[in-house]
Amino acid sequence: MDFNLPRDIARTPTQASSNFITNKEQGDWAENLVTRAINETSKNYVAIKYGKSDDLVAGQDGFDTFYQDFQSELDTIGKRPDLLIFRKSDFDTNLGLDISRIPHSHITEYVKKAVAGIEVRSSAFLIDRYEAAMQIKTDKYTQIALQTRDLILSDFLDVFEHPSRESYIQILKGITENTLNVTDFRVPSWSSSERLVQVKDLFRKLKDSIREIQKRNYLSITPKVEDIKVVYKWIEEFNIPHYYFQVFFDKVYGISFEQILTIISNPDNEDVIFSVEADTKNQNKTTIKINSKSGVPIAKKVDEPKHESVRKEMQRGQLLFYVTFKGGTAYLDINNLCKVLGIKESEF
Repeated sequence: MDFNLPRDIARTPTQASSNFITNKEQGDWAENLVTRAINETSKNYVAIKYGKSDDLVAGQDGFDTFYQDFQSELDTIGKRPDLLIFRKSDFDTNLGLDISRIPHSHITEYVKKAVAGIEVRSSAFLIDRYEAAMQIKTDKYTQIALQTRDLILSDFLDVFEHPSRESYIQILKGITENTLNVTDFRVPSWSSSERLVQVKDLFRKLKDSIREIQKRNYLSITPKVEDIKVVYKWIEEFNIPHYYFQVFFDKVYGISFEQILTIISNPDNEDVIFSVEADTKNQNKTTIKINSKSGVPIAKKVDEPKHESVRKEMQRGQLLFYVTFKGGTAYLDINNLCKVLGIKESEF
């Protein structure tokens, strides 16, 4: 990524979907969850809403103007983090807990007093349940793969006596529990005898099992590639540390933007700690997916929110039905939170 090149200009969305609005509502809930957790726990710090946002969605009057203003601001100061954390001694009560709609030129000097900016990401998963399910899945397909390998080597060894097939012996012998996550081979197309068809089917079963094992099996902290430049620009503009908080429905993890850059700039970490994928849930935008366990659990327990369905009527008569979230509580691990933010626990 070349930080000296201008960013790609984004195309204005023309239509919102029910799924998009539900994801937006979930993101707003996650921001509110983190804000309340900090403000109800800290004696000396306060979290306020800062990221540029609006209740408008694509297709409503006024959205085009809002979106173009947002794009202009990205080029001017970069991307505002969702939340800012101030010392209470620097907090301006006249501006209150939400400065997201105030033009940046009016609050530049105030923003520079913040001690941290936080980008909040949300995920519709229970991370503990997910990891338990992934471990069961991995164990299952590991057992199938190794048993299939052993069956081929014990019952079909004669098949590989032909010179054109003997290379498969080396492939099979190289498959171990430790190499399953990197093993790849072409399933043979043998069909000239019943025995060859049987071993071909076993190779296909082995290949399918290996594919399941090699799928990404961790939930992630998810910075979008297109955001890296504009987040970095904001940090340069204000010289304030920046952090990502990933909110699940049972835990919250935090990581610094500096640590994110350290992880993704090391090629040895790719497909181990992080992957780069087109996110189908986010308009196929290229997204960096960093193993959440690379971060620090800043809330080891979250009470789930209440949820309800909402009907939204668009100008042309289109009806959108989506889900809103209210309430819930994040129980902060103060020690871990302060460690991530670089704040002394006694001062929090």
